[in-house]
Amino acid sequence: MKAALLWGGAGGGLELRADDMGGARLSGRFPYNSATELGPGRRESIAGRAFRSRVEAGEEIHLLLGHDFNRPLASTRAGSLVLRDGDDALLFEATISPEMAGSTTGRDALAMIRGRLATGVSPGFIVPRGGDEVREAEGGLLRVVRSAELHELSVVTRPAYQHAQVEARSWTAEGRQPYRGAVHPLNRWRA
Repeated sequence: MKAALLWGGAGGGLELRADDMGGARLSGRFPYNSATELGPGRRESIAGRAFRSRVEAGEEIHLLLGHDFNRPLASTRAGSLVLRDGDDALLFEATISPEMAGSTTGRDALAMIRGRLATGVSPGFIVPRGGDEVREAEGGLLRVVRSAELHELSVVTRPAYQHAQVEARSWTAEGRQPYRGAVHPLNRWRA
């Protein structure tokens, strides 16, 4: 097998290994406990094992290209996506079948990864009521996501976690008004 190690945003990484049958194995990680600035004065950190509820329950979770459910690469239900949730990162391994690798989505994803254009991993999740904490820190707000419903991971060119604008309806610290800024389309999951 041929391998190329590709690193994503916020410490995330992708590794692609081609197999002899025309398929591929894609593995990577989404790191926890790493605060990132999402906008002026707004930072976010996802706590260790924040995604455990759906992962441990064996719920269907997809690996997508660019957060697009019309561009799937693998899924837990199909048995082609394996997730391991740890204290420091969510690890995944996807088996992209020869048929999937030969599809438009598969060819696009593999070409972007091989060309080092798509090097990031971005989660699509929903934060249930009480699943996060917002507090003042370092002259702004810090949102710590402690529990979230993971629905998908995406291979992306620019990880939303590093550069996202977040609709922060739940982003309030005591005595502060919620953020009412613009919402980027990639952040439809982040609530």
